[in-house]
Amino acid sequence: MKAQWTDEVAQFRAVSLLEGVSYLLLLGVAVPVKYLLHEPVMVRVLGRVHGALFVLFVLALVRAAAAGEWRASRSVTAFVASVVPFGAFWFERKLRAEGATTAT
Repeated sequence: MKAQWTDEVAQFRAVSLLEGVSYLLLLGVAVPVKYLLHEPVMVRVLGRVHGALFVLFVLALVRAAAAGEWRASRSVTAFVASVVPFGAFWFERKLRAEGATTAT
């Protein structure tokens, strides 16, 4: 079954990318600064930003899954991808490819 392209799916894609970027910044910048330079401020700040974006991600995922009539396996894949570094970008690419084939 092809994914339906809806505003909710587009919003999910945007939130997913923001959440993915915040996750990479947290893991790739803030955590090394904390442990190498003994400066935990970035982890506190980026951790809060990432946490808020993760909550928005989950809400956007639920909305997109309902509006796009996604199978449970697609929703689980999206969620698991969000906790794997670079997973959000892989899932976004997959959605974009499906959107391109659906739009034609």
